[in-house]
Amino acid sequence: MSRKDFGTLLLLAFTWGASFLFMRIASPELGPVFTTELRVTLAAAVLLLYAALKRQKLGIWRHAKQFLLLGAVNAALPFTLICLAELHLSASLAAILNATTPMFTALAAWGIQQEKPGLTKSAGLVIGLLGVGVLVGWSPVPMEGKILLSVFFSLGAALSYGFGGLYASRVGHGLEPLTLAAGQQLGAAVVLLPLAIVFAPRHLPSAPAVYSVLGLSIFCTSIAYLLYFRLIRNVGAVKTVSVTFLVPVFGLVWGVIFLHEQVYANTIAGLVIILMSVTLVNRRKKGAGPGNSGEVSAHQGKI
Repeated sequence: MSRKDFGTLLLLAFTWGASFLFMRIASPELGPVFTTELRVTLAAAVLLLYAALKRQKLGIWRHAKQFLLLGAVNAALPFTLICLAELHLSASLAAILNATTPMFTALAAWGIQQEKPGLTKSAGLVIGLLGVGVLVGWSPVPMEGKILLSVFFSLGAALSYGFGGLYASRVGHGLEPLTLAAGQQLGAAVVLLPLAIVFAPRHLPSAPAVYSVLGLSIFCTSIAYLLYFRLIRNVGAVKTVSVTFLVPVFGLVWGVIFLHEQVYANTIAGLVIILMSVTLVNRRKKGAGPGNSGEVSAHQGKI
């Protein structure tokens, strides 16, 4: 990996890690549904504008039904669940829980009988569950009902990403990356629009909430997608997959710096154990090529 590509990888982890900070600021004020609707709508607009400037025809309408489903499962639902979770969870905890996405992708692939996990991946799944238990159960913060429900929201988002990523790898075959990214965000915006109207805030947002939504839309979604697909093209899925290890670290750092969140021993222990799980789950079988669709899909639309 060249220095330029490594810098791109760090920038991608930087932006995806910051998304948890922005959601933690925006969702309590704007509401989870409306925050997500603004995020995907603005992101779609930026990506469509980028395509227009490049004079690239996307052909989204020809795959409208697929993009509606993809947008619902791989963007609208997980984005909203994370926003719901961050009404009560810290940004750093939400970021670490989101790192279980590869684990849930393996479970999703097993559930639809696409791929059996095997011994190594099965061990990774068990270790991942242990990591979640340490992160949640071994905590000085009282695990009240709303906190536990928020943890389930975060894990539900990871599960949704798992199914969404697998679906993306199937419907995205032969499509340009920009088409897939823009179509997904546009589909999510359409799906969420009726709920966003119902749950629209009754007051004008504060400046921090506005800046957070802009950061989510432009940097953490539009630009992040372009960085991600550039890495896939330049260095392949196997090396790009290492961003999984960096995102929760950046998410934790931003939460500590900007939100003054507390980091406990269980936070670090849970993070390390979950990343061990990710290592095992992402381990390729012998003979698997660098473009393995499961590896790519596990991180598509990550946050």
